[in-house]
Amino acid sequence: MTETLFYHLERRTVEGVLPELLERTLARGWRAQVCCDTVERAEVLDTLLWTYREDSFLPHACVGDGLASDQPILISMQRELANHPDVLFLVGGEMPVWDSPELAQLSRIVLLFDGSDTTRLAAARAAWKAAEAAGHTVTYWRQNAAGKWQKQA
Repeated sequence: MTETLFYHLERRTVEGVLPELLERTLARGWRAQVCCDTVERAEVLDTLLWTYREDSFLPHACVGDGLASDQPILISMQRELANHPDVLFLVGGEMPVWDSPELAQLSRIVLLFDGSDTTRLAAARAAWKAAEAAGHTVTYWRQNAAGKWQKQA
């Protein structure tokens, strides 16, 4: 099944981590869809991806901004994989149906969660169990004191 990465955010926010992960995704020649829990978060991420660094460009659109299937990065609140992504990023507590056949078409699923929010932490633990039960290969990533990501499980 699909490789599923859980990123436990303690030192940085989703907005601080997501652009770098999207850059790496595009560098591999992959497409990405970012699934958000609210319109407000989608709007924040849309603005961020245009402005987060002067020397970088992350081509993207939000659902409804153009032909979704043409977008290398698509920001959405829908679970439908409208741009045929290789990687699905889940932010703000959004969760997929883990045993969905659609997820098996992905190379990766990346779940970013705020480790200081007990509700999000509990949801991530439940998601881990559900993803594992659905047959996904799950890994858990956490930042060390130097800010480098380390695989914990």
